[in-house]
Amino acid sequence: MKSFTRKSIISTILIGSVVASSAFTTLPITASLNPVAAAASSSFTQFLQDNAPGRTIKTIKSVATVTNVSSTVVLVNKKRNLPSTYAPQDLVVPNIPFSFSGSSPKKQMRKVAATAIEKLFAAAKKDRIDIKAVSGYRSYATQKSIFDRNASIKGEAVANKTSARPGQSEHQTGLAMDISSASAGYDLEQSFGNTKEGKWLKANAPKYGFIIRYGKDQEKLTGYSYEPWHVRYVGVYIAGEITNQKLTLEQYLERSK
Repeated sequence: MKSFTRKSIISTILIGSVVASSAFTTLPITASLNPVAAAASSSFTQFLQDNAPGRTIKTIKSVATVTNVSSTVVLVNKKRNLPSTYAPQDLVVPNIPFSFSGSSPKKQMRKVAATAIEKLFAAAKKDRIDIKAVSGYRSYATQKSIFDRNASIKGEAVANKTSARPGQSEHQTGLAMDISSASAGYDLEQSFGNTKEGKWLKANAPKYGFIIRYGKDQEKLTGYSYEPWHVRYVGVYIAGEITNQKLTLEQYLERSK
């Protein structure tokens, strides 16, 4: 993976806002940094601190609810719920191939993620990798329907290993997309990770700001089984840091308490 220097980080900060792109990581402010670089580093350090798990949660009607819903590093999991009324205000349909035809809300992503995934798919096409998007945004109501159906078939405990309860799904953030390939029958199965398309996705997703959110052997940390098809936008630099250091999003954000 391409390495990132202080200079490249600062350049990105100057191009866009820290909060919007989230493409960086915590950097120490040293005498070697010029005033602009030091200010950018300080701003990003503050950004991570503001988005630390302990500072972005409150109890609403006995439910642990996240407060930074629009952040590109919003942390949603089995202990951190999105409000049932939350829906991103900047959902768009990225110009990428899908495994199904027609219009559907699940073709949508937040604009920043949609722009990034278009670049990811363009790179895949250039490398002759045939992948297609399967499922993006899901509303609270849609996730409830999916979970209830899975729970009725498998039981709640088993269903919750592979399916999120409503309010606990990253798809509701508009920052996640499920991706598959013809070689996997466009199914969302762990076998996708062993295909050439799945291997390409794992190796290249971070270059465009995405992480494999639920990695292999991370089940105890994420709460979910391995999902090689599920990518989550966090920004280029943070994606590189998480991937290179083999961290979960939870572990990365916890460092900025």
